[in-house]
Amino acid sequence: AAGYRVMIHCHHSRDEAAALARELNGRRPGSAAIIQGDLRDAHVPGQLVDAVIAQWQRLDLVVTNGSRFYPTAVADAGLETWNDLFDTNLRAPFLLAQAAAAHLAATRGSIVNIVDIHGERPLKNHAIYSTTKAGLDMLTRALARELAPEVRVNGVSPGAILWPENGLTEKTKQEIVSSTPLQELGSPVDIADAVLFLARSHFITGQVIAVDGGRSL
Repeated sequence: AAGYRVMIHCHHSRDEAAALARELNGRRPGSAAIIQGDLRDAHVPGQLVDAVIAQWQRLDLVVTNGSRFYPTAVADAGLETWNDLFDTNLRAPFLLAQAAAAHLAATRGSIVNIVDIHGERPLKNHAIYSTTKAGLDMLTRALARELAPEVRVNGVSPGAILWPENGLTEKTKQEIVSSTPLQELGSPVDIADAVLFLARSHFITGQVIAVDGGRSL
């Protein structure tokens, strides 16, 4: 709706990505395409960028929304778990930025990393995940310094937006909502609005905005 053409990346959810692309193309023909790839493969981030350039010959915005999320008790976590979370949540955004930097510089474009409020305040039993998001917060600021002035880099840190797929009890959900100053669950649209705001702003870089109903307070 904002005029962007969108390359939708997916890993396992190809059918869902294809359905979304059909919906978007129904609104504006030729505005969406999909590409599949495992971000834990170090070659995939560069391939994603190459696919966008091949499709549309330009790149204006990269949104790093790919993430893995699951508990990792310190006593049980191993190197495989560490690599699984770090490769997806932190290494992939770096490699995407590396591959996209020259193309974004040509369009004075930007990167928006989807971080997490738990990058600042760790979530219990999620030590590795929280650490990846803390790293992504710092990567956002570091890239903003290094890629300036041609490319802006910012982040959005969601709070409670969608409940995790592994499920939470209704009691836990109510506790989370009641501890949030705005007393409600956020919407994916709230995150999209923040991303679009940062993409459109020409004088903001190196910032991470919490979209969390005040929960991080």
